[in-house]
Amino acid sequence: MADALAQTLAQIRPLDQQVMEAVRARQDKLTKPRGSLGRLEELSVNIAAITGELLPTLGRKAIVVMVGDHGVVAEGISAYPQEVTAQMVSNFLRGGAGINVLADLVGARVIVVDIGVNGELSPHPQLVSRKVAYGTGNIARGPAMTHKEAIRAVEVGIEVVEESLAQGLDIVATGDMGIGNTTSSSAICAAISGAPIEQLAGRGAGLDDKGVAHKVEIIRQALAINHPDPNDPLDVLAKVGGLEIAGLVGVILAAAAHRLPVVIDGFISGAAALIATSLQGVVKQYLIPAHTSAEAGHQVLLDYLGLSPLLDLKMRLGEGTGAALGLFLAEAAVRILRDMATFAEASVSEAKQPKEQEPR
Repeated sequence: MADALAQTLAQIRPLDQQVMEAVRARQDKLTKPRGSLGRLEELSVNIAAITGELLPTLGRKAIVVMVGDHGVVAEGISAYPQEVTAQMVSNFLRGGAGINVLADLVGARVIVVDIGVNGELSPHPQLVSRKVAYGTGNIARGPAMTHKEAIRAVEVGIEVVEESLAQGLDIVATGDMGIGNTTSSSAICAAISGAPIEQLAGRGAGLDDKGVAHKVEIIRQALAINHPDPNDPLDVLAKVGGLEIAGLVGVILAAAAHRLPVVIDGFISGAAALIATSLQGVVKQYLIPAHTSAEAGHQVLLDYLGLSPLLDLKMRLGEGTGAALGLFLAEAAVRILRDMATFAEASVSEAKQPKEQEPR
């Protein structure tokens, strides 16, 4: 394991329990019935415990969109051709994609990272060029990448977060782009969780029933040929993963190491979270699952991780679009914690607590 990855894993610590208890006590003093804001209250407690701050702020938000191609597209597992990956990068940089619209709405900057596009992209001031390889190998014929490439891709994600910290960063969200990446995500999930492939492989960007059945067989073939070790998450990542998935693993690990909440998007981000939590179980405490994707395997993956998403809007675009909405809810939660008056501050009477019955 490379030094940067090992050091990042070593920095990850459990959440601050004292802060957690103090924030719960404050929530109970705010001008509302206890627990009446439901998940928002839980979310504020968790974010405070992640950051170690009683009254955290989340004004500086970033969505990291990792982009990479997949050799398995050659097997006809996607409704879209591979060149769409590079074309969508141009769309991101022009500000014309769904993620640009939602990121602007929630006040987040979008960081687009070329970690594995199959081709050369024109230089752009807003493009982070960190290409590890020109896409992955065809997992139906052999491994996606070497062990060294997998670790390097994870470290790219770590570096991107650490560089973003210098610009100011309170919370990070994950996004992705890569034609064919639901196939790799399904393979990762099947390898680690043992869930049936039929429950994991979905329509991706628009497959019909026949296309989904073919996708299932390609994933089965990939697992049979590569024999990924479920007890070695880096082996799984290298054999059947994707470069953008590996990059997101690094983003998640670095966020946890620096005590940043990390909002995860859909199925591809979920696959990255599965690898990250397999490397270091404490990472799960730092995850905010934004939504349940309409992609078939995402709910299976969330159930395996024991995560409860904030939203279910039947979204399956990727790019970090669901995570952008999760950023909004995270900021709403901490603003309630910070800005809502307590009963004492507002001179509002608290609810009467029931008296304990005297013993007979």
